[in-house]
Amino acid sequence: MTRTDDSRYLKGGPVAQRIIASVREDALIATAEGFPPKLVSITVGDTDAVDVYVRNQRAKAALAGIGFEERRFAADITAGELEAAIHGLNADPRVTGIIIQRPVPAHIPIKTLQAAVHPLKDVEGMHPASIGNIVYNQLDLAPCTAAASVELLKETGLELKGLEVVVVGHSEIVGKPIAFLLMSEGATVTVCHHMTRSLAAHARRADALFVAVGKPRLIKADMVKPGAAVIDIGINSEIGPDGESRIVGDVDTDSVKEVASWITPVPGGVGPLTVAILLRNTMVALNRQRALYRATYGVADQLAAE
Repeated sequence: MTRTDDSRYLKGGPVAQRIIASVREDALIATAEGFPPKLVSITVGDTDAVDVYVRNQRAKAALAGIGFEERRFAADITAGELEAAIHGLNADPRVTGIIIQRPVPAHIPIKTLQAAVHPLKDVEGMHPASIGNIVYNQLDLAPCTAAASVELLKETGLELKGLEVVVVGHSEIVGKPIAFLLMSEGATVTVCHHMTRSLAAHARRADALFVAVGKPRLIKADMVKPGAAVIDIGINSEIGPDGESRIVGDVDTDSVKEVASWITPVPGGVGPLTVAILLRNTMVALNRQRALYRATYGVADQLAAE
C-alpha cells in the first residue's frame, strides 16, 4: 500500500499553497490599483468531470483573490460561434485570462480554440505563440502541467545545470514544453516516445525522469536509476483486486519508490500544483496587459473599462 506520508514523496499541495499565497499578495495589490484579475472559464456541453475541475479552479481562485466566472455553451454550438465568443472576451479589458475546459465536443477543434485566445490572455500557456516563446527562453507563461512538473523537480534541490533528464512522452502541451523548460535551465534532455528503441536503457540513465504517456505503471523499478527523481504526470483509472476503481500514474509507484530518492504520488503530486500555476500565470498575464495599457494610455492606476 502506498503511504503518502513517506518523505520520498514530492507532494504538490504544499508547493501550491505557497504559490497561491504569493499570488494573493500580488492580486490584492493589483486590485487596489484598479486592475482586478479575473478568469473566465469556458465549458461546452455537460460533463461531470469538467464540473469537478471548474469547482476546484473557482475555489483556488477565491483563495488567491482572483475573480472567476464560468460561461457555459450548449454542446451543439458551432466552432465559429465559440470563436466569436472568445474574441469578445479577448476584447473585454475586465477579463485577464481565458480557460477552455476539456473535453469539448468532437466537432469543435480544440487547437483552433486555443489559437483564438489572445496570447496576452492565454493563462493556460497553450496558444502557439506561448509554446513558441519557450523556445526563446520566455518561460513565465508555460503550459500549466509542464510548469508544475518542473516546479516539483526544483523542490528536490537538485542542480539543474548538467542534470541528465529523460522525458517519456512528447505531447505538445506536456512532454515537449518540459524538455524546453529544462533545457533553458541547462539540463541535458532526452525525449522518448512510442518510436523510441529501448526505453528502459534511456530511462535508467536519467537523474530526473518525467513520464506522461497515459499507460498505467509503464515505468518499473528496473527502469529507474538509483537515487533519481521521478515525476509521474500520468492519470489513469484502474480496477483493483477488490473491484474498485482507483487512480494510478504511469509509474509503478510502490516498486519505484524503493529505488528513487524522490517520486510524485498519484494522485497528490503534479495535479494539485497545476491550478496554482494557472493562477500564477494569471498574474503574469495581468502584468503584461498592464504594461500594454500603460504604453497605450500613459496611465497606470485606472482600468480601461471604468
